[in-house]
Amino acid sequence: MKASSSSDPSAHAVGFPPIAAPGARILILGSMPGQQSLRAQAYYAHPRNAFWPIMASLLGFVPEDSYAHRTAMLQQHGIALWDVLQSCVRPGSLDANIDRQQLTCNDFAAFLAAYPDITRICCNGAAAHDLFCRHALPALQALRPLDVLRLPSTSPAHAGMSRDAKLQAWRAALS
Repeated sequence: MKASSSSDPSAHAVGFPPIAAPGARILILGSMPGQQSLRAQAYYAHPRNAFWPIMASLLGFVPEDSYAHRTAMLQQHGIALWDVLQSCVRPGSLDANIDRQQLTCNDFAAFLAAYPDITRICCNGAAAHDLFCRHALPALQALRPLDVLRLPSTSPAHAGMSRDAKLQAWRAALS
């Protein structure tokens, strides 16, 4: 059963600003940070989320490095990080619980204008891909060609795929 924002004010989630540097070529998009990430004020803070271990394998750092170092490594490799949604109503952390009638997308037109080298968008999971393609992509298609990829979710909720299989898919997308 879906909780409404009036019965559960804690279900209103507000995302983070993007992490990006000049020259970024790839944008990785999640849907909306989970509750552990929101509490920590850090992307992919859930200890079982495979995002940082995968990035560490691909970019050559230690997943336990400081958050500042991990995000700096993304930027050094031309990778920006953000979420499709600026805010939404979502009880808990599961993307399936996002109220599709109560969401606000981030301003991708302004973001892509500020980062003109981004041509590939890697969506971290089906929900991020679906939300981006439905709510953001139609308005962006006139700006410039974008290669939008749906990658396997790094979330621990996506347990149907091994971490190694996820790593291989992410490696192919980021190379």
